[in-house]
Amino acid sequence: MSKTYFLGLDAGNTVIKAVLFDGAGHQVAMRALDGQSSTPAPGHVERDLGELWRNAQEVIRGCIADAGIDAVLIAGVGCAGHGNGLYLLDKSGAPLLGIQSLDSRAAGVASDLTAAHGSHLHALCLQKPWPSQTPTLLAWVKQNQPEIYKRAGTLLLCKDFITYHLTGERVSDISDMSGCGLTRMPDAVYADELLELYDLSDAKLLLPRLLAPCDIAGHVTADAAAATGLLAGTPVIAGFFDVVSSALGSGAGRPGDASIIAGSWSINQVFSAAPVVDPGVFMVSAFGPSCFVNIEASATSAANLEWYVREFVERGQHHDDPFRYVNSKVGAVVPTGDDPFFHPFLYGSGQGADHRAGFYGFAGWHGEGHVLRALFEGIMFEHRRHIEALRNAGVSFDRAILSGGGSRSPHWPQMFADSLAVPITVGEARETGALGAAMGAAIATGHVANYDAAIALMTRPFAKLAPNPAMKSHYDRRYDIYLDLTAALRGFWSRLQSEK
Repeated sequence: MSKTYFLGLDAGNTVIKAVLFDGAGHQVAMRALDGQSSTPAPGHVERDLGELWRNAQEVIRGCIADAGIDAVLIAGVGCAGHGNGLYLLDKSGAPLLGIQSLDSRAAGVASDLTAAHGSHLHALCLQKPWPSQTPTLLAWVKQNQPEIYKRAGTLLLCKDFITYHLTGERVSDISDMSGCGLTRMPDAVYADELLELYDLSDAKLLLPRLLAPCDIAGHVTADAAAATGLLAGTPVIAGFFDVVSSALGSGAGRPGDASIIAGSWSINQVFSAAPVVDPGVFMVSAFGPSCFVNIEASATSAANLEWYVREFVERGQHHDDPFRYVNSKVGAVVPTGDDPFFHPFLYGSGQGADHRAGFYGFAGWHGEGHVLRALFEGIMFEHRRHIEALRNAGVSFDRAILSGGGSRSPHWPQMFADSLAVPITVGEARETGALGAAMGAAIATGHVANYDAAIALMTRPFAKLAPNPAMKSHYDRRYDIYLDLTAALRGFWSRLQSEK
């Protein structure tokens, strides 16, 4: 396998990455390119699908060139992509509309659908409508842009659009389609009754062919080969919902494994052989027979730190390595009981779209290190709140794997271990989403037998952190205050929203 390679693609809301791995999961080369989002109206977040495919071509070609290998040695390609949002092709297969999962235009539709059919929808697909959920967005398009709705030919998700350009096949996979509430659970199949509840009975013909993530969706076409540098005929799998792929790439995937992803979103998920049925859990995704992941998530994680770095650290280019600067400031603070607090709600919260971020409890002796430690702690507390929702639903675990950009901090993983009181492992791979997609390609092409074999061969731990019992009571006390502060500010946030 030393001369066998797998290409993993990871398509986020803006950045797309192409990462080449050898047969043992070691990264060989990587290219990334940031795309542009547009906001044609308040709450609308869209992307140019032509740019997305152009960027995909560029990073694939660049990654292969950087690796310096013959593309004939790439045994398979897999793509992971952000879940939900809405990617529409017209009836001729041309790009029609690209809505990202940060979009909130359909908040009213989500509220109406929840009021009318929320419980019934949850009973069928194990999630309730929410603003950037794919069928909720499609229902919004049907109500508000009927001319676009009439032109629609195929509904895809982000990674499916890239797979379509690579292979010419209009397919999706069960992890993405179950993650966006378009399949009946636990069998993860399309269901007419679901479409009826979304008022989308006439959208049945828009749904792409549904595959398992590791099924071969098609092969690289001659046109795609010329555009990317891949070899025509290279197998391409159906791919993954990126949260599933990232968990696999970090080394999680067996029943009982917990994956915490401190990326732009706060992703907290536990794998199980059967789905958890509880209206308090955000969603459940299926990725194979007896393979489910129970997910609590919100846009409340490292996106808050990225905002701080962009607005206050990078301004004026005072620091060559802004994240190292941030971590040095956090490390210089000795935590005490009267440290300030932070709510990580810059982009709202699953508890309420009107929730706002804020720092609280500062005194004259506090400095930037305390600001940043409060930010780190507040993000970690919101992860903990999601994890407690999973535990309240009966999902238990005694260890967790932390991935995402936050896992590379010298301080954050220990904070998670101390507050959650479980050992935390940090995976070796940095590009876990792309690695998970490459692992799927390795399974599809017979280089490894199954998910367990792929995890054993292609993932490795980077660090293991044991909880410090002396810090548990400190974090327990502060977490209780954090929750009380959230409850106390709800009226303020609601009033602030009403003043718009």
